[in-house]
Amino acid sequence: MQASYTAYVEWDPESGLYVGTVPGLPGAHTQAATLDELRVNLSEVVSLCLEEYQGDVRDLPHFIGLQQVEIAP
Repeated sequence: MQASYTAYVEWDPESGLYVGTVPGLPGAHTQAATLDELRVNLSEVVSLCLEEYQGDVRDLPHFIGLQQVEIAP
């Protein structure tokens, strides 16, 4: 059965790499020089993390969304 996971992707100007993290899945983070490479790396790391996970994947936190937070200067 195929499953879908949401990754949070950032650009790190210091390293010059894209960084991807799957919220709620312990250890599921990676980096790459291109978005295509990042997608492949994320797929591999999610598979590895799920192999190591001892619980039921239905008990993992579920991504809901993002919220913009404004802070007054």
